[in-house]
Amino acid sequence: MKEFNIVLAGVGGQGTLLAAEVLGVAAVKDGLNVRVSEIHGMAQRGGAVTSNVRIGESVLASTVVDGQADVLLGFEPLETLRNLKYASERTLVMMSDERIPPTELAAKNKPYPSIEEIIEKIHRFTKNVVVIETRRLAEEAGDSLTQNIVLIGALAATGKLPTSEKGLREALKELIPAKHLDMNLRALKLGYECVRKNDTKT
Repeated sequence: MKEFNIVLAGVGGQGTLLAAEVLGVAAVKDGLNVRVSEIHGMAQRGGAVTSNVRIGESVLASTVVDGQADVLLGFEPLETLRNLKYASERTLVMMSDERIPPTELAAKNKPYPSIEEIIEKIHRFTKNVVVIETRRLAEEAGDSLTQNIVLIGALAATGKLPTSEKGLREALKELIPAKHLDMNLRALKLGYECVRKNDTKT
């Protein structure tokens, strides 16, 4: 495999950077060449966060070129829209339905667009869109903070991810504190099963 490019987009507090780290460590566990970069991240809750994970033998640089993402993993719908420059017609957009209205919407007194409107805009770039009910599944796993891991599980279930399920589980064991590990492993499994059962919106 020459290269596989993932762009992760979300806001502070959603675990976007941890998700990128999990994908990177999983790739290392599977013996793959990987580069992980944080494009820009805000420490405070609500700030835009974007990370790139590039896997493959020909990967040298750590950032994804516009239009070259194989996967756009969206942890928040509007942030997914803002990062569509990385997408093309071949890109899989896998997106959480968890909406976190940015402060500028409230400041301008604008409503948050519906998921249907957001999907319609994504379809201008690619028809490959999967929406996951991450909060519902994370709460089922035991903690709404595991939404990021639900999304990784869902991505793994598509069969597109070069890393193995075993690699992902080993990465979680390395990165997640022991007291939170079981619920994160459950979140990974629930995200995986959600896509396998096709319990998603497109």
